[in-house]
Amino acid sequence: MPRSVALLALLVVGLFLPAASRADSLAGSRPNIVLMITDDQGYPPIGRHGHPWIETPNLDQLYDTSIRFTRFLVSPTCSPTRSALMTGRHPMRNGVTHTILERERLTLEATTLPQVLKTVGYTSGIFGKWHLGDEESYQPHRRGFDEAFIHGAGGIGQAYNCSCADAPDNKYFDPVVRHNGTFVKTHGFCTDVFFAGAIDWIRQVKDRDPPFFAYITTNAPHGPFIAPPANAQRFTDLGFGEQQAGFYGMIENIDENVGRLMNKLAEWRLLENTLVIFMSDNGMTGGGSGKNVIGRTADGKELVFYNADMKGLKGSVDEGGVRVPFFLRWDSRIKPGRDIDRIAAHLDLLPTLAELAGASTPPGQVEGRSLLPLIENADATWPDRYLFSHQGRWPTGAEPNDFQWQNFAVRNQRFRLVGRNQLYDMQRDPSQTSNVIQDHPQVAEAMLAAYDAWWKETRPMMVNENVPMSPTRPFHEAYRKQMETTGIPDWKPAE
Repeated sequence: MPRSVALLALLVVGLFLPAASRADSLAGSRPNIVLMITDDQGYPPIGRHGHPWIETPNLDQLYDTSIRFTRFLVSPTCSPTRSALMTGRHPMRNGVTHTILERERLTLEATTLPQVLKTVGYTSGIFGKWHLGDEESYQPHRRGFDEAFIHGAGGIGQAYNCSCADAPDNKYFDPVVRHNGTFVKTHGFCTDVFFAGAIDWIRQVKDRDPPFFAYITTNAPHGPFIAPPANAQRFTDLGFGEQQAGFYGMIENIDENVGRLMNKLAEWRLLENTLVIFMSDNGMTGGGSGKNVIGRTADGKELVFYNADMKGLKGSVDEGGVRVPFFLRWDSRIKPGRDIDRIAAHLDLLPTLAELAGASTPPGQVEGRSLLPLIENADATWPDRYLFSHQGRWPTGAEPNDFQWQNFAVRNQRFRLVGRNQLYDMQRDPSQTSNVIQDHPQVAEAMLAAYDAWWKETRPMMVNENVPMSPTRPFHEAYRKQMETTGIPDWKPAE
């Protein structure tokens, strides 16, 4: 094996001290786990991240009571990130190279996070967006979740000429939701509904002996940018257009629901034995870029698009396309108020949560590394590594190898290589303003060699390429069948 490939293998697998050798280790502590992930929010629109006008008091409080990974990286788009969370490995090794056209389906050969947690007694529920396959065998209630309360496709009301499609004519208000395989009619705004479903389920399972894993995965603030009127009105009153008002209004509504959830966890005295995680699935969307003026106040003051001084938005392999918030709160076991600047990624979630739960990871599957050493000690030994990003999304039927050298990036702790010819020193220049490839040619060469080796190993695992499109939309078919037989019952939370 070439030395560069051997080094890469070590970096990807990760090196850290065994749990038993760390004093007061969190390993095997078996907390309840609540993982919240928003859709297309990205890093900037949180008050504590310096956003100039959005108000997120509950996320700000979560920030204050958490540790924060300040360089937490995901994929440029949503299905890829979600597949990495579920498996602990790069999405392309799960067959996920797109968000539609059958290439969003998480390979059935993979073992998922709830399946891992189930081996040590956890019960798991998902509330909101799945987006890893709408065909029955790919659905979350077949992939380890005991409770599934979801919409279809990548967003409420979406439908494509493939299997990826939500219930027909679905809306953000009063959406039809698939609850454990049966469609139900809900009442209210979609984010409120999904948090209500999660809170109701947690109430039912909180006193049982096995711990629980609640995966709350909002479709907001994904477009179309529709917010509850009161949330949107605040931004139109400020001078924003309809699109921006809807986007920011959805985020403030998410914040309200985070507050509702945290209040319930406190009321039920769960915060001391529950790990609460908040993140997003890719970089920010919402319209505008750079220094674009996206609104104007009544007195003529310009409202300038805010991206936390990062380059790139959703879909980009630059830092702004893949950097997201990552907060972890556990009142009795994690000291809050700390920032961890080591690069970490979506593929680290499964090994981290598995180690916390005392579960074994699937042999040969996991590329990420447990973050527990850094959670326990921000100064822990943490060998550098390469993290790879690729936009994917090449045309259906194309040969992926033809797109290997397009829309990709390689990241280590100090540098980001974007394509073959752009290298940025992210420690000195986090906004990616100066290409330093001429100053560090050997760094770029090493990154390109590592990426090439990784791609060659990954290409055979892209199992969804060139598969035929489904002739039916499974959610549409199941919805029509239920309408013809039992109809669509109402759903309301018990509380």
